[in-house]
Amino acid sequence: MNTANASSRKHPSGQVLGWASLTPAELRVARLVSEGLTNRAVATHLVVSPHTVDSHLRHIFIKLGISSRVALARLTVFHDHASLPEQRVESAGPSRIRAT
Repeated sequence: MNTANASSRKHPSGQVLGWASLTPAELRVARLVSEGLTNRAVATHLVVSPHTVDSHLRHIFIKLGISSRVALARLTVFHDHASLPEQRVESAGPSRIRAT
């Protein structure tokens, strides 16, 4: 799968897919699963049931067009790495350059 296309595309039903379509809960689950946590560990961490985590994962897999936790981990690393420059620019604030 081409990871560049996973960021945003449409399902045949017209539903927007990709990272932008993930809910905040799905994003939390995706990141924790990508860190290697089991569904039970994610459920404990988020104080939800393992069934809820499984449901979120099924939705994540559909929205990202993937079918495995390994693919999710790869996409999460790719997505988070690609968004780092934006985060640095936003958090850098005004420049402190002095004229000499």
